[in-house]
Amino acid sequence: MKDPMPEGPMKAMSPGVVDFLFRQLVNGEPPEDVQWQREGTVLVDEPPGAELARRLSETDLDALTPAELFDYVRAAQRLGAWADKLREAAVERYCAGRI
Repeated sequence: MKDPMPEGPMKAMSPGVVDFLFRQLVNGEPPEDVQWQREGTVLVDEPPGAELARRLSETDLDALTPAELFDYVRAAQRLGAWADKLREAAVERYCAGRI
């Protein structure tokens, strides 16, 4: 019996993403959703902070294309690095006895 789940990159794509990519192909448009880029700051350009954390937490990962998922991971790493710097500054202040 054949396994119903595809292997490789198609395994990570939700039906909504596959439908979107098919419609883009039929319309002769690029595989990326470029319309949202005209509507505000793209995720990769959002500076680390509360707004980036909100946007990451509200993102439906199943709706992202592989390229968008890569950008999501990069943005999450940027946010994590920013939070680590805040934590390190607080620990340094605590250890220096400046509280």
